[in-house]
Amino acid sequence: MSQPSEPPYPGNPRQPPQYPGTTPPQPEQPDQPQYEVPSPRQPGAPDDLEYLNPPGHRVHYKAYQRGTDATAVGKLALHLPGFLMSLVVVLMASGTLDTVTGLPYWIPTLLWLASGALVFHRPTEDYFARYLLKLQRPMPQEAARLEPVWREVTARAGVDGRRYELWIENSQDLNALAAAGHIVGVTRFALERLPSAQLAAVLAHELGHHTGGHAWSSLLGYWYSLPGRIAWQVIRQIVVFTVTFASAVSCAATAVLMLVIGAVAFATTVVFYGLPLVLFAIPYLMAAVERRSELRADEHAAALGFAPMLAEVLTTMHAMEFHTDRPSAEPSTPAKLLSSHPDYPTRLRRLRPYIEAQR
Repeated sequence: MSQPSEPPYPGNPRQPPQYPGTTPPQPEQPDQPQYEVPSPRQPGAPDDLEYLNPPGHRVHYKAYQRGTDATAVGKLALHLPGFLMSLVVVLMASGTLDTVTGLPYWIPTLLWLASGALVFHRPTEDYFARYLLKLQRPMPQEAARLEPVWREVTARAGVDGRRYELWIENSQDLNALAAAGHIVGVTRFALERLPSAQLAAVLAHELGHHTGGHAWSSLLGYWYSLPGRIAWQVIRQIVVFTVTFASAVSCAATAVLMLVIGAVAFATTVVFYGLPLVLFAIPYLMAAVERRSELRADEHAAALGFAPMLAEVLTTMHAMEFHTDRPSAEPSTPAKLLSSHPDYPTRLRRLRPYIEAQR
């Protein structure tokens, strides 16, 4: 689907400077300001949103605008084994640094523990949005299109929308995201092609991720489990390399090495009371919690009155996915269990009571 072209800005009415010995062409310029006031509507995106809180309308904010629902708590709980593994890795690295440089081991450990606060640090969020998520600040015309819709969504939710940062992803996919502590992003396709009511439904869904604590808990859990993940990948690569090298030497050496690895794994499992076995189930449990958080965000948008619009967006996304990336076969059961989003029929079915209530 092609991107709609934006109306060009009128030319500069000022005459260009004269150069010695030349007579540059003098195009006729209209007598009007250099820039037009940006329209809040983009081509192909009608403003069909019912504004219950127009500018100047008094908005009542909730006393507690953020929370931590069961899915956010579940994410943090599932990240706990990874956090403990990371803590061991950081302590070992800090101990090594203490031995080499004399720096007390507790200083790097405390710095790592305190680093989680950067999730809510605005300059760090800005860097995260620009360079890791590849987002852009809205241009004036994009802001004029996005901000009234965002204000309506946050006003219905009783949330101060000025606490969040709106970003644009330069993509022709229909998508949006909520990240870190205050990031709300939408793709350029969603901004320019969705009607305002459907765009509001998408933004209400992402706001639900923030107010439910899904965004910060995911990023915080990922950050604190990162040292453990890196250590696990290093150990895995060492084991693969060692086994490959041993197999090139002799089958007997490979068998002995596999017995040693098995003995170490068994001893580790016994010492930690079977906790390492839980690590194999965590990806499936985490995916289940992620799917639940998506349904909760859908419910948040539906409770604000955007259930029919969100259903239209989900139907469009389903159709686009079917036509652009039609799967050759039904996804396997493990693939379904590892999916972070529920299937579209499930999400539409969960929205049906809200849609019927609004009729």
